[in-house]
Parts: sequence; C-alpha cells; structure tokens
Amino acid sequence: MFRFEDPQYLYLLAIVALLALIRFLTYRNQKKLLRKFGDPELVSQLMPLVSRWRPGVKFWLLEGALALLIVMLARPQFGKSISQKQKAGIEAIIAIDVSNSMLAVDKASDGELSRMQRAKMIVTKLIDKFSNDRIGLVVFAGDAFIQLPITSDFVSAKMFLNSIAPSMIRNQGTDVAAAIRTASHCFTQREHVGKAIIIITDGEDHEGEAVEAARLAHEEEGRNVYVLGIGSAKGALVPNPNGNGYMIDNTGQQVMSRLNEQMCADVAKAGGGAYIHVENNNTAQKQLEDALDKLEKAESTQYSDFDEQFQAVGLLALLLLIIEVIILDRQNPAIRKLKLFKR
Repeated sequence: MFRFEDPQYLYLLAIVALLALIRFLTYRNQKKLLRKFGDPELVSQLMPLVSRWRPGVKFWLLEGALALLIVMLARPQFGKSISQKQKAGIEAIIAIDVSNSMLAVDKASDGELSRMQRAKMIVTKLIDKFSNDRIGLVVFAGDAFIQLPITSDFVSAKMFLNSIAPSMIRNQGTDVAAAIRTASHCFTQREHVGKAIIIITDGEDHEGEAVEAARLAHEEEGRNVYVLGIGSAKGALVPNPNGNGYMIDNTGQQVMSRLNEQMCADVAKAGGGAYIHVENNNTAQKQLEDALDKLEKAESTQYSDFDEQFQAVGLLALLLLIIEVIILDRQNPAIRKLKLFKR
C-alpha cells in the first residue's frame, strides 16, 4: 500500500506549476525580442556558442528536483511491516512523610540513617526497578500536595525526590488521610491497570481518618494502599531542623518520635495493600516489590509504522541537481561536434 504520511505538503507542487507557467511566458517574450535583432538563423551564426536548449534543460532539471523535494517532505511510504511488542506496568503514587519526625535517626541492622534518608533510598531503588510503569510523588505533613504528577520520566522523578525536605511544608504534623486523598487523585483514567498508593511514614498520624480514607480509596476508587513504616517502637529523638540539638515540647522535654505500627497496619489492611516495617532497606525493598508484582499490569500491542521511502526520492532529487550543475549554459567547444542539444 502506497501512502503519504504528510500529504499536506503536496500542495506545494503548485509552486512547480507556477514556475513552469512563468518560464513559458518568459520564453515566448524572449523569442519576440530576439526577432527584433534580426533573422534568428543569422543571429544563431553570430553567437555559435549560445545553446537554445541548454537553459531549458537546466530549468526542467531544477523543476524536477524541486518537485521531488516536495514529495520527499510529504514522506512517501510503501509497505507495512507489523511487529508486536507487549508492554506491561502499573501506576504508583508514592507519598512521603516530610514531617520533622522523619529527621530522627533510629538504630537499625543496616546502619544509622535518618528516616528521611531511608525513605529516599527505598524510593530510588524502586524507581530503578521500574521499566514500563508510571510514578508520581506526593509529600505530606500537616498538609499534602503533589510534588511530581504521574509520569514515566524516571530521571525527573529522582530529581524531584532529592529535593524533598521537611522545610517544604510549614504546617507540621502527620496527616496520612490527606496524603491518601491527594495521591488518589493523581492517577490516570486508564483501566485494567494496577494503581498503588505507597505511604512512607513513621506512623504518627496526628489528624486521624487515615483508615477511612484508605478504605474509600480501595473500595470506591480501586487503589491499593501500601504503608512502609520507618522508625522503631522504642523511638528516637527528633533533631531541630536548624541543626542545634533536639526539639523540645511545651513541657520542656525532648521530643521522642515512635513508630505507630498498629496504625500503619490498619491503614494498609483497609486499603487492600500490605504493611512493611522498614528495619533493613534491602529486605523491605524486596517485600514491596513482591507485593506490587501481584497487581494487574496494563498491556498494549504496538505496530510498526509504514516503511519510509523518502530516501530514494531524495537521492533522485540529488542526482538531478548534480546533472544540472554539470550542464553549462553555453556549448562546450570541445564537444560541440557531438550536438547533444540541437538537431
């Protein structure tokens, strides 16, 4: 099957016809002017090197090259090779707790890192595992907002991830329900694709309603809510964001932040997902990947486009231009006897 990918360019062929008409009218006028000088045969003998046919041949060569270039712009295509490629993936919105308590450092089996550092490491490794998936980022504390709309641009996802810090949100606290509701509105309208909300938090929900929000997201909107609990039940002191010592509460006591595993587990259960305690990053990473693998993955079949033929048209146009350059306006005395362009 022959077709043009961009047939609108073929309207430019009118330029070729217009130039041909101008050439025809100009040539007739030149013949009239030439007769004013004298008999055409006598004039021809006085100018033996002038060719009657070479200018016309050069003009039509240029016309042909211009027409071929316009056809090349229209992208002629012939033949269609079909190839099938299956792509599968899920959509995941990762909501990261950026409250001040995420600056706390808990003792763990794989070293002492702040909860925020652990969260970023897990998300980075998860992004590295993604291929045909889509990802979005939400940050929350006392409020929640979208940090990165859902995308398949993993480079941008990592860039936005690195910029996350507790200073992003003035209203401190931990509103998990707001994070779930915000994340739930970030997905596309695609059907038959697993949609996961991954909450990474230390579980100190100060606002409540997280379990109900997770239930609604799962039962009414088809989202699966997974919770990664970072921290320990023993707790850890919360450093001051300015780096001077630890935070003090209203009673003058140092603030101790403890992981609320029960709340995390309840939210994950209501959201149809799973709760994972992050004590060792590698172990938690493996558990999360196994859980996400159970989600339905969108599949699509892609077909290759028509075979492009503009290369052959371009070569033919180049050949006409080369021939036009080789042919001189005047006859070459060395090959004059060949009489290529006169009878």
